[in-house]
Amino acid sequence: MKSISIAFLQAATVLIGIVALAILIWFPLVEGRATNLDLFSIYVDPFILYGYAASIAFFVALYNAFKLLDCIRQNKVFSSNAVRRLKNIKICAIVLSIAIVATGLFVKLSHHQDDDPAGFLAMCVVTTFVSIVVATAAAIFEKVLQNAVDMKSENDLTI
Repeated sequence: MKSISIAFLQAATVLIGIVALAILIWFPLVEGRATNLDLFSIYVDPFILYGYAASIAFFVALYNAFKLLDCIRQNKVFSSNAVRRLKNIKICAIVLSIAIVATGLFVKLSHHQDDDPAGFLAMCVVTTFVSIVVATAAAIFEKVLQNAVDMKSENDLTI
């Protein structure tokens, strides 16, 4: 049963990645800023390229979550590999939150006076909050798991 639930979580992780990738490809085609541009101009827009660059941290975190679930499936939770995966997730969440805040500040400072950036800024606040929660949870789990790994290695040395 444990293997089935972990396989389900891994499948959900892959599905999240596929949906996010589809949104990254589809959204610039219908987004207000680029609706009248040709296909090449859409994907060389600096703001859209920044979104793609910032999404790298998200996909790296998803990959590390997938590999962490793989460690759990193999009963290697108390290993330095699992701690490293959690640390990578924490770093990716911090990088992503910084990128989102930078985007929100850019839009707030440079938006056209006729535009209302409130919706976009609200999305920035919510996604930044989610990223900070993920980073905090990963940091707590990393610390707890690191303590468990240290205790395990001390016990292995005394035996």
